[in-house]
Amino acid sequence: MITRRERALNYAILTAFSALALLPLVGVLLSALTPQSQASSSFTWPAHLDWGNFSTAWTKGHFADYLGSSMLVAVSVVLLSAVLAILAGYSFAHFSYPGRSLLFYITLVGLMVPPEAFDIPLYFNLRDLGLTDSYWSLILPQTAQSLAFGVFWMRNFFRTVPRSVIEAARLDGATDWRVLWRILVPTSRPALLTMAMLVFMWTWNEFMLPLVMITDESKRTAPLGLAFFQGQHTTQFSLLAAASIIVALPVVVLYVFLQRHFIAGMLSGAVKG
Repeated sequence: MITRRERALNYAILTAFSALALLPLVGVLLSALTPQSQASSSFTWPAHLDWGNFSTAWTKGHFADYLGSSMLVAVSVVLLSAVLAILAGYSFAHFSYPGRSLLFYITLVGLMVPPEAFDIPLYFNLRDLGLTDSYWSLILPQTAQSLAFGVFWMRNFFRTVPRSVIEAARLDGATDWRVLWRILVPTSRPALLTMAMLVFMWTWNEFMLPLVMITDESKRTAPLGLAFFQGQHTTQFSLLAAASIIVALPVVVLYVFLQRHFIAGMLSGAVKG
């Protein structure tokens, strides 16, 4: 049994590490609220809070367009990855056919190879197909890159569902398609939302692929737009901090709303290998 002293020590250690993790975030937020006349590259306590930095960064950086592009790409990748991962995960978890294990391990190779290794070959392939400088040049490669994790994640979760539940449904006349969408998918909601959130975060934060594929300013994603904004306002630290918060805010908001499902999915999604 944990004693009161041990509990107090645990809380003290967790509080110290939480403070260390939050300190840089607080510094960025304070920098974003510091008047530009007082802005500095070091930690500065603002004389007064200047919320106008956010509107200035929003307008000058054209972040409405960039956030719209990132949202379109991220949502498309999440939806495509989720559907394909559900189908492939169900196949690997509950069907027996020649080469199943080999195909699964080939799929896992995608977890071992850095995505940056494919960017240049992808550029030439997509250029030959006329897809560069379009949203498809971002959606299709990132969907493929996310599938290795998605298939692994959903396959592991589907394997935790008692086989007796599936057999009972089949005895009642349910087809494999009905078993998947009426029984397995509803029970996999925490794992599915966790996967969706991780894929959304990875897609949202992707920088190298948009840099290689996109030249049209109207199709730039938020991280790419932030990089160009930084190059144009190198010494305007308050605007840079405000722009950074604008770009990061959608992922933070998503996590706040889905944190309960995220924790549940992390605890259940990889229980059985």
